Amino acid sequence: MSSARSLLYYAAMESAKLTAIVPTFNEEVNIRDCLLSVSFADEVLVVDSFSTDRTLEIAQECGARIIQRDYENSASQKNWAIPQASCEWILLCDADERVTDELRLEILESIAGEPEHVGYSIPRANYFLGKRIRHCGWSPEQDRNIRLFMRDRSRYEEKQVHADVMCEGSIGRLKSPFLHYSFRTLEQYITKLNRYTTWGAGDVVNAGRRVGLLDLLLRPPATFLKMFILRAGFLDGFRGLLLCLFSAFYTLSKYAKASLLLRGERQSEEPVGGSAEPNETSARQRAQDGPSD
Repeated sequence: MSSARSLLYYAAMESAKLTAIVPTFNEEVNIRDCLLSVSFADEVLVVDSFSTDRTLEIAQECGARIIQRDYENSASQKNWAIPQASCEWILLCDADERVTDELRLEILESIAGEPEHVGYSIPRANYFLGKRIRHCGWSPEQDRNIRLFMRDRSRYEEKQVHADVMCEGSIGRLKSPFLHYSFRTLEQYITKLNRYTTWGAGDVVNAGRRVGLLDLLLRPPATFLKMFILRAGFLDGFRGLLLCLFSAFYTLSKYAKASLLLRGERQSEEPVGGSAEPNETSARQRAQDGPSD
């Protein structure tokens, strides 16, 4: 690190106060590396949905502050946690994400002194089944979300899935990406797909949108063609093909579920597992009941 950057780094540490918020549910595989990567923050706040594995034990070992709440949806969980942060600035980092040294410096530089913006979007370098995905719309150039923002001027929109941060002010852009180790197994991906398509269908219905036959016939292949051809998913090989196919199925499943909801045919489902997203039965109650046979 150059002397100029070192001085800026320490100046940032003195002048800016930052809370890193990490939502969790049964993240013992990910949580230690994630917390170590955000340990530069003044406060590390783990927002747990009553994990039943070693997540809390590891978080305590890493010196994190822990708060717990039954999981409703991602936006609701984060909106509940944000006002409880002690610092003015928030870095939202999922348990399967890592902050690199380059991103750490850029974050501290951005919030030092008098920041130009109230929020900053951060790109992600995505991994799928253990391999880096450089196309399919999953490249850092195309996958970017607001993750660094001022606590009192930002809030997630009220959506069940894929909610964005709404900030009262201008948004800047950071260059260095998170490392995002998503979906280490197909089982994990399919479980989350099932849960997210149920929530996505609810968002479609709540938005007052109609779902017709053309949505079911045209949207899934359009999703595949967009990702595999227009966004060059074929260059990501076998995993790129799988990702594009499953994304098309995601689209089909979401609109099929929305169509059934609009017809009054509610589906009975019980999603399981996932990053910071326990199934619909309270994880707290499961912990009280003890392990099943």
